[in-house]
Amino acid sequence: MAQVRIQDRSSATPVAAATPRAPGNGDGRSGTAVITRTKPRTKRPNLYRVLLLNDDYTPMEFVVHVVERFFNKSREDATRIMLHVHQNGVGECGVFTYEVAETKVTQVMDFARKHQHPLQCVMEKK
Repeated sequence: MAQVRIQDRSSATPVAAATPRAPGNGDGRSGTAVITRTKPRTKRPNLYRVLLLNDDYTPMEFVVHVVERFFNKSREDATRIMLHVHQNGVGECGVFTYEVAETKVTQVMDFARKHQHPLQCVMEKK
């Protein structure tokens, strides 16, 4: 009975498995083969930054409220982000997967429109 050696590439240790084979088949081979198994690797999802853009009309307190409500930031962190947006024109509220970032942008934009503010929220690939 010939043996087939199965090698797992992740551990590089051969695993022997017996397979029935006719002895002396006359083909000149030794009767062993190496079969390798590769483990599939999962790819990390792309991340996206959610950004608030500064404008001259949206009240600072409203921006703080948006950051607290939709990005789960503390009052202090939300104020710091709002001031960064105010001083630099743009500020990052968080980094998320595509679907989560898209949802956050939509929620913020809908909330701003509902309250008649021109606040802009966008996402960009990190």
